[in-house]
Amino acid sequence: MSKNGCVIIQLFITLFRLESCNLTGQSCEFVASTLQSSNSRLIDLDMSWNDLQDSGVKLLSDALKSPNCQLKILRLAGCYLTGQSCKFVASVLQSSNSRLIELDMSYNELQDSGVKLLSDGLKKQNCQLSKLRFGSQMCFYYVDLIHMRYNHPSQTSY
Repeated sequence: MSKNGCVIIQLFITLFRLESCNLTGQSCEFVASTLQSSNSRLIDLDMSWNDLQDSGVKLLSDALKSPNCQLKILRLAGCYLTGQSCKFVASVLQSSNSRLIELDMSYNELQDSGVKLLSDGLKKQNCQLSKLRFGSQMCFYYVDLIHMRYNHPSQTSY
């Protein structure tokens, strides 16, 4: 497909499902440039079950901080991510430009250190996230934290 064809497609796509497409971290470069484009209307992106690794999430995270990025839903289940990815995602959650309201990072090896980094990002005032999936029991803690933050802000200590 020509570059012009890609630009035309960018104008109309709001939902992009790329799950289980044998993508790697390098594939995120194209997606990241699309997210940062002033023409991008993409609000829902599913890249689950690909070998994105931390390097791919770094590229996506940089794009998510762009003022042009409209993305609200990001699914990264089973993408061979580690705690390092949580560092990148936490920086997105802290960004004043982030519009993310839903994030799925289940079926990854985030470890306690990664969860701690995400927790720090969730506590920031700019964070708009209302749904976070980990695919483990820790999910319940974060759902409670988010619920508490939005419904009882005076009872939540940071």
